[in-house]
Amino acid sequence: MFKIDLKNKGWQWATLIFLSFIWGSSFILMKKGLRSYSHDQVAAFRIFISFIAFLPFGLKNLKKVTRENIYSLLIVGFIGSTIPAFLFTKAQTQVDSALAGVLNSITPLFTLVIGLLFYKSTAKFVNVVGVFLGLVGAFGLIVYSSNGGNVLDNINYYGLFIVVATICYGINVNQVKYKIKGLTGLELTSMAFMFAGPFAGAYLLFTDFSFALSTNDYLLNLGYIAILAVIGTVFALVIFNTLIQKTSALFGASVTYIIPVFAIMWGLFDGEKITIIQFLWIGLIFTGVYLVNKRKQKI
Repeated sequence: MFKIDLKNKGWQWATLIFLSFIWGSSFILMKKGLRSYSHDQVAAFRIFISFIAFLPFGLKNLKKVTRENIYSLLIVGFIGSTIPAFLFTKAQTQVDSALAGVLNSITPLFTLVIGLLFYKSTAKFVNVVGVFLGLVGAFGLIVYSSNGGNVLDNINYYGLFIVVATICYGINVNQVKYKIKGLTGLELTSMAFMFAGPFAGAYLLFTDFSFALSTNDYLLNLGYIAILAVIGTVFALVIFNTLIQKTSALFGASVTYIIPVFAIMWGLFDGEKITIIQFLWIGLIFTGVYLVNKRKQKI
């Protein structure tokens, strides 16, 4: 019987690629959920179903909530999961799933910046250059329009929701790495959802499902949201938070290197199109993220 050892470099990279596949697939699942449900319903269902899945573990570990870690658990539950869930579904009402996956790749940029400003991490000049290039690439994707014309008229402001979500992820990654001690990935994630889940459930009680019930595939699309919650949130977050604890904040955030590959693949499979100009902006983002993660080589 083999054992996954996240202290081993090979297992670290294998885990990173596996997470990338799961989260790269989450954008197309959000898109399918939006065919029957509003953006806020998709997000609330995602958080609430995750809460239900985590409930046995959360109740078991509730005694481990202390004055020292409750602040961090609230950050993980709300800033790390709930707020981004609502921001991404809002964005995907106007942004293709493939491009949503690409914009998500600027997470390491904000992980670095937030780490420098608030968590006393360090960086080299090349990392700062990477932040600049990545943000320029993200800005290019947001404002680019194949129709030409006035740039300000062509800005897809919905892409900014994803940018804000990546800032939330940057805060979450640093909090998990530097502020949470003595908890496993399963413990901290399940307890964080004990705070966020009831809010999502209460929100669902006061939303109107008349449009969803009028669609033919509302049960199928709810199934896609359930897969998104159980696999893309519950399963993936436990692995992700464990990976951060065993490696580094930037290495964990580097999962967004590979996520766009799977997001683009699913988007193209679903009939979405990406232009050559957009690929150039995507390349600039990847270059920036690479430089952000660049470290001195040991001789």
